[in-house]
Amino acid sequence: MSRICEGRVVIVTGGGRGLGRAHAQALATEGAIVVVNDRGLALDGGTTSAGSPADTVVAEIRKAGGQAIASADDISSWDGAGRLVESAIATFGRLDALVCNAGNLVDRELADMSQQDWESVVSTHLNGHAAPLHHAAKYWRALATKTGDPAGGRVVLTTSTAGVWGDGGRANYNSAKAGIILLGRTAAIELAHFGATVNIIAPFARTRMTISLDAELAKQSPGPFDRAAPENISPLVVWLCSENSADVTGEVFEIHAGRVGLIEQPRRGPHIDHGGRWDPAELGDAIKQLLESR
Repeated sequence: MSRICEGRVVIVTGGGRGLGRAHAQALATEGAIVVVNDRGLALDGGTTSAGSPADTVVAEIRKAGGQAIASADDISSWDGAGRLVESAIATFGRLDALVCNAGNLVDRELADMSQQDWESVVSTHLNGHAAPLHHAAKYWRALATKTGDPAGGRVVLTTSTAGVWGDGGRANYNSAKAGIILLGRTAAIELAHFGATVNIIAPFARTRMTISLDAELAKQSPGPFDRAAPENISPLVVWLCSENSADVTGEVFEIHAGRVGLIEQPRRGPHIDHGGRWDPAELGDAIKQLLESR
């Protein structure tokens, strides 16, 4: 039986645990050659003495007959992300897809949040998506310019529904995840010029991050189908990394268990045209009217 990612070289950031591990293994099962990037940090972004989770996933993929290499580059920096992309190209001669999944979590009320709390989460999530995407885009643009053909690159970014609707207690995380959506939609427009696609997923599954917010998620769902398993998310990622998804770009997919759906583009709501400059005192009634008309 043919595999939809046969021979495609794919980078997975945050690939050592949780969703990233599931993605890396699912991609390898579908024939992809996987570069597993993970620094092995703690949930809050701090260092840990534990062994490299990327090495563990690579060993699992190789044991199952697949091809993979590990990377511990810091993809929140332009230089580290550049080394990651270059390692894929230098080792396997090409790069076909990039899955950005790495993240951390430092929950604080905004009034209690330090600058370090803010910068750590925004850097890991938003920089950690933008920097690898920057280098992948440069590679695919150069490839399309050289060959005259569409580059065929695929990018999957990872947001959260918290970045769409917001959630108290994690302004750093929510802001970064919201930024990833606009990063992806902007990049989809730009990369279309040289035949590459960019899509965004908003997954929900059992991970270190979600368990830290709800300890009950550590338990498997009853019955034969574990609704919170991270492996439930990976089929969408695999398909988006394949050649089959060439006509899909700039979309945000919400996925949980066996349910997949679209998060639609924002749209303008009701409005009132005063026909000239508003007087501040007049705006109160107009604002109430707008809010009531929703």
